[in-house]
Amino acid sequence: MGLMDTIKGWFSKAKDTAGDVTEKAGDVAEGAWDKTKDVAGDVAEKAGDVAEKAGDMAEAAWDKTKDVAGDIKDKFDGDDEAEAAAEEPPPEV
Repeated sequence: MGLMDTIKGWFSKAKDTAGDVTEKAGDVAEGAWDKTKDVAGDVAEKAGDVAEKAGDMAEAAWDKTKDVAGDIKDKFDGDDEAEAAAEEPPPEV
C-alpha cells in the first residue's frame, strides 16, 4: 500500500496546487476584465467626441457643397447669359 499512498498523495497535492492556480488565475482574469471595461469606457467616450466633431465637419462641408452647387446651377440656368452676351464682341461679317 505504500506505493498507492504515495501516488494518491501526489495527485492530492497536484489537485490542491491546481485549485490554487485556478483561483489566482480567476482573480487575475477578473482584474483584467475590470481594467478592460474601464479602458473600453474611455475609448467609447473619446470615440463619441471624435464622431461628434466629424459630424460637425461633415455638416459644414455639406453646407459648402450646397452653396457651390447653387452657384453653379445659377450660372447654367441662364442668369448670366445676358451678361455674357454683352461682353462678347459682335460676330464679324
